[in-house]
Amino acid sequence: MRLKATAWVKVWSALAAATALGAAGLVACSGGDEEPRGVSRVASTLGPGEGMLNLVTLPGSIESGSSDPRVDWVTPFEERTGCKIGLKVAQTPEEVADLMRDRNRRYDGVAAPPEVAGQLIAENQVTPVNTDLVDGYKKLEPKLRGLLRRDGKQYGVPYVWGSNLLMYDTRSVPPPASWAALFDPEAGAAATGRTSGKLIMRDSPLAIAEAALYLKGERPKLKIRDPYSLTPEQLEAAGRVLAEQRPHVEEYWERPADAVSAFAGGRATLGQAWPYHVDVLTRASRPVQGVVPSEGVTGWMDAWMIGARVEHPNCMYQWLQWTASPDVQQQVAEWTGVAPANPQACSGDRLKPGFCGAYHVGDRDYLDKVLFAHAPTKACDGESDKNDCTDYAEWRKTWIESTKL
Repeated sequence: MRLKATAWVKVWSALAAATALGAAGLVACSGGDEEPRGVSRVASTLGPGEGMLNLVTLPGSIESGSSDPRVDWVTPFEERTGCKIGLKVAQTPEEVADLMRDRNRRYDGVAAPPEVAGQLIAENQVTPVNTDLVDGYKKLEPKLRGLLRRDGKQYGVPYVWGSNLLMYDTRSVPPPASWAALFDPEAGAAATGRTSGKLIMRDSPLAIAEAALYLKGERPKLKIRDPYSLTPEQLEAAGRVLAEQRPHVEEYWERPADAVSAFAGGRATLGQAWPYHVDVLTRASRPVQGVVPSEGVTGWMDAWMIGARVEHPNCMYQWLQWTASPDVQQQVAEWTGVAPANPQACSGDRLKPGFCGAYHVGDRDYLDKVLFAHAPTKACDGESDKNDCTDYAEWRKTWIESTKL
């Protein structure tokens, strides 16, 4: 639920091997040794760029031609704005959050995955965005825009998004109708064929939400409403499902290329996947399909957020405009294998119709069915007076205990 892909070439390589991203008027930051206290004023106008922009991302969020000289949306930005980008690449969402909390560093912005976006807002580590200063903001998908709105303020600009499907090998597995095929191995084997030992799962604590979706239908007495807001009892139940599933899992994938390899090489026949995987394998003539289980699908969005200790606000706003533009969104989508937040990336001759269809770009009916991820917190359903749910640290602990120990 974040940008994981680093290059299309890596995916195609995997296929071959298997088969032969002055606080002037912006933040109330009173000193280098004090925690940011949130925002007193949001920028109302833009001035000239400050010449520098310091960003925090996960691998693959932005490209400057270092991976492939043909893929570069950084250099044109620097040439047009005079804002030189300094990039800090974190390896995990937890490292992203730690970097933005560091009082000794002043990062201007972050490409935040859902695991940390809500935490950064709650901890006042990011500042609201004046969307009137972001050209093209209103062209971004409305549902995505609403995901980071708090108390009437907007805390991020959508960048990319995706959904978590159930993918299967059509040669050996009949079309699965439910998440039970993945989370109830015995029933899944009876319903979908020989899948034991050939399952794949995302290697992420947020994958617990799919197990919670399964339990929502299977055990209604648990009263699961939001698969990302679980009580201790509900989380424990999801952990048991994952522990029972573990002997049947071939691989917990972190890099998208690993999931592609597992299916291409016949080591996997059923698993948790993205439209990206279905698209790549289908175009490589692999017999796979992706389905939306009866219980529904989860999804994720990465968004650009402004740091609470922002030092180059004008350059940051120019970056927000740049990355929301259709042409840059087209490059990001093609390179990383995710859906662009701006449907205009599919207009004209930018993205091919097949790509936009496969990734459900502009498909409002599909988007309305996606349950988008948010970081689990003690406050159930975001209600601050109901602190009887589990937070992300507890989800991480449950994930490790259920899948790795």
